[in-house]
Amino acid sequence: MNRPTRSFYLCAASLLALVSAGAAQAQTAAADSDLEAVVVTGVRNASRTIQTSPVPIDVVPATELKSVAASDTLDVLKTIVPSYSVSRNVNSNTGTFIRPVSIRGLPEDKTLLLVNSKRRHKSASVATAGTGAQGADAAVIPTIAIKSVEVLRDGAAAQYGSDAIAGVVNFILKDNASGLEMSAQTGQYYKKDGGQLVLAADLGLPLFDRGFVNLSAQFNSDDRTSRARQFTSAAFDALTYAAQNPAYAAGIDLSHPIQRQGQPDSEAFRTFLNAGYDLNDKMSLYAFGNYSKSNAVTDANYRYPANNQPVLDVPFRLQNGSSFRYNQLFPVGYRPQFGGFVTDYSFAGGLKGEAGFGGGDFTYDLSGRYGNSRIVYKVYNSMNASNGPDQALTKRNFTSLDFRSDEYSLNGDFSWSTDIGLHTPLVASFGGEYRDEGYTIISTEKASYEAGTFANADPFDFCTDQHTLRATAPQTQGINCANYLTTTADGFAGIDPAYNVMPAGANVFNGIPPELAGEFRAKSESGYLELSTDVTDKWFVDFAGRYEHFSTFGSTTNGKFATRYELFPGFGIRASVGSGFHAPTPGLLNTSSVSISSVEGVSLLAGVFPTNNPVSVFLGAKPLRPEKSVNYSLGFTASPLPGMTLAIDGYSIAISDQLYSTSNIPVTPAIRTQLVAAGVVAGNTISNVRFFQNAFNSLTQGFDVIGTYRRNWGNGQSSSLVASFNLNTYRIQKLKIANLFNATSIFNFEHGNPRWRGVFTATHDIGKFQGLIRANVYGPYTLQADQAPLFPRQRRGTMAQWDAEVKYRLDSHYTFTIGARNVFNKYPDPNILNASNGAIYSDGVIDWQGGFYFARVDASF
Repeated sequence: MNRPTRSFYLCAASLLALVSAGAAQAQTAAADSDLEAVVVTGVRNASRTIQTSPVPIDVVPATELKSVAASDTLDVLKTIVPSYSVSRNVNSNTGTFIRPVSIRGLPEDKTLLLVNSKRRHKSASVATAGTGAQGADAAVIPTIAIKSVEVLRDGAAAQYGSDAIAGVVNFILKDNASGLEMSAQTGQYYKKDGGQLVLAADLGLPLFDRGFVNLSAQFNSDDRTSRARQFTSAAFDALTYAAQNPAYAAGIDLSHPIQRQGQPDSEAFRTFLNAGYDLNDKMSLYAFGNYSKSNAVTDANYRYPANNQPVLDVPFRLQNGSSFRYNQLFPVGYRPQFGGFVTDYSFAGGLKGEAGFGGGDFTYDLSGRYGNSRIVYKVYNSMNASNGPDQALTKRNFTSLDFRSDEYSLNGDFSWSTDIGLHTPLVASFGGEYRDEGYTIISTEKASYEAGTFANADPFDFCTDQHTLRATAPQTQGINCANYLTTTADGFAGIDPAYNVMPAGANVFNGIPPELAGEFRAKSESGYLELSTDVTDKWFVDFAGRYEHFSTFGSTTNGKFATRYELFPGFGIRASVGSGFHAPTPGLLNTSSVSISSVEGVSLLAGVFPTNNPVSVFLGAKPLRPEKSVNYSLGFTASPLPGMTLAIDGYSIAISDQLYSTSNIPVTPAIRTQLVAAGVVAGNTISNVRFFQNAFNSLTQGFDVIGTYRRNWGNGQSSSLVASFNLNTYRIQKLKIANLFNATSIFNFEHGNPRWRGVFTATHDIGKFQGLIRANVYGPYTLQADQAPLFPRQRRGTMAQWDAEVKYRLDSHYTFTIGARNVFNKYPDPNILNASNGAIYSDGVIDWQGGFYFARVDASF
């Protein structure tokens, strides 16, 4: 592990001083009930509190979730839990509509999401760059439906199965049998954009006399934001071009950025149901499920009208032999947009109970669940350039992509507690799971993928195979059949427009032809055993093992050992070691994509293909294998004074065979031949290709520091201080495809995330008022540009963003809140490496939208 920066040590020292000083001043204090909350994540069926857990766990209650003015549950959690992060991507097929989330900086598919302790199904969106992650979408869970969130910051694959390499996030739903909660919030950014409206309600109802039904719903609408300068790239600068071309300047409004960079226009309606019914004192039925529908629309890259832009400024010949460019139809270019339409629903239900068995307590939980996620991508204000100018004016909108992911499972979870002469009974938890995951690629409308007339060189057969003009071809249009190469090897500069080809498919995302469509499934069966007990009144131990067999990859066995020893009252040390795994999903194994991407400001057509695609095989792709991991953690917990807690945990996560996309591979004539032979849509116009591989072995190391202090001052006043840090380092230890993973990709993997992050929250209650101040502090990081020969780097410095709010409890029913996120309107350092297309800031975990103010009213009955 590299030595932490001096600024981190100063911040860590300040944290400890803050907590210790507050504790020293306390004369009367009581531990908050949250500190003694019993957690259900981390150790199966062996009740532990946060402080006595052998592994680090954060518990976020509903009251704290409501203190963050965000419409997305992921944004709420990243503000509260420092090792939990989520990016805001503005122009991608994944991060724009399905928000990526991670623990300890690892990819989102290394974190397992649970709802009521049951595995959550994956979203239908697969990241087509970088990690290729296909994670579950927590944004579909309305915040008002959540009773609490438990964030396990430790590897737990031996307990919960695939994906739990970095940890587990468990959403516990409200289970009220009575009562009504309602909330309305509105706000906008300081820039006077991004207006937000959030309406939510939660209703608890009795189910006869022995059960409950809890219904939750949320509607949110978020307007577009733009944090961009005027469009500029390595190939085209709008202001310079306008100064040189009055006709362009007269036809376009340059008072605002042509291409907007920011959050999309979006709407979402999300619901959740949670229900339970006691059949008798020892047996109950339960069920929960959700339905969510959302949509968002954002800008694609601006298609500028000059400088060899591949759609608008490349000449080709029409049937009459004349040369034509699409900028004749679109003299100021055009700005396509794309939208993601997400539908998500699930249902889980089961029977659980308890009974005496063999002199001990026996519990059981028999359950089944089904989940389904669908995402449809639509393209607006675009065209299929290969179909020619007539259709370019009449067919502008397309349904380009349609993906579905579904999953069902059957689970049996059992626990037997028996006295074996130790301090507490031995708890033996065991069970099994059958899981079936599917990924469906659905063919879209023909116009979105078809290769029209102009997708072929010399489509009207003007030239012979000997590169001479046919007698039947137009003779007066200047067709030079001898100029058939882009180089001067044929004796001419450039190439005759007859040989140019136009990109096929919808010009943002190519559609899906029938031959790429299909349903792909993977099945697994697993069994686990976990043993937990307090050996003495000071020493707790936990052993877990899991065997899992995949229909696609074979078998894996993983284990974990966790322990905690209380050296003296209020101070305990804890440690764990375990192995883990993550199996490539059916989506990652089979997804493919052809789309326009911006490389150093130049628009190029890029393709991503499965490893079994002939193009990938030609380039040396190997079949994907599961990722494997070894996780170590060591830390301590302390409660040195009443109302004060402190936890410090260090960890090391080694991942072998980590999945990652290759760097962009420029298409050579040999590769182009493979693309055409494989029948790839737009294969003869693709500039770069890539595919996923088990690319390298990595090591992630770091530590968490979390301190809390609660004090009741009397006279209706109380205070709470919570301070936390997370520091990470990332290293690639061994490259397995060195020739397909360049130095820039390696550097950015190791240095491209903030080195550390801290969250400081202070609240004070005085009568009916509550004030809150929160600081989100981000450490430095460095990015490198893939620009030969210098490969410049930019270091981004430490920064802090402050939140503040004031809450007023009118009476037992109504509460009013006003406040601001990023109250001082702080932005991260502008991107100076590759600020193309008008982008000012890089996508990342640091919010770059600026200050946001809001008002909210909550009602409960």
